[in-house]
Amino acid sequence: MKGISAGTVGLVALGGGVGAACREGVCLLIPSVAGAPAAIPVVNVVGAFLLGYLTASLARAGTPPPPMATRLKLLLGTGFCGGFTTYSSLATDAAVLLDHSRFGAAAVYLLTTVLLGALATMAGILLAGRRTGRHTTTASGAPA
Repeated sequence: MKGISAGTVGLVALGGGVGAACREGVCLLIPSVAGAPAAIPVVNVVGAFLLGYLTASLARAGTPPPPMATRLKLLLGTGFCGGFTTYSSLATDAAVLLDHSRFGAAAVYLLTTVLLGALATMAGILLAGRRTGRHTTTASGAPA
């Protein structure tokens, strides 16, 4: 694999392992509600917030220096947030609800989690911008 170093893989693996362990801890703490695992939407929404916050924080020019920002994105963004969140479990849980003919519950479970995740990402971006007193921008360059 050209361009991918052992250090890169190690950062992602380390972050992913810690993220997955944290997700499992949350899943053990939060019981299911009406037959649907409540922990999965929680970790996905929290992870979306963290990723929005991290991305906006690291987008500031020069803080931290670009090589450190890249390492933090790998460790915390791709690694931790990737291991912590689990949209595949969300899909599986929805499929189980559908299999039990709980169509409304499956729709609410999916739509609510995805909508709250999008809002959480935006909240993370806005909070990161306010924390520094600077506005962040979107990929198009427009203010967020």
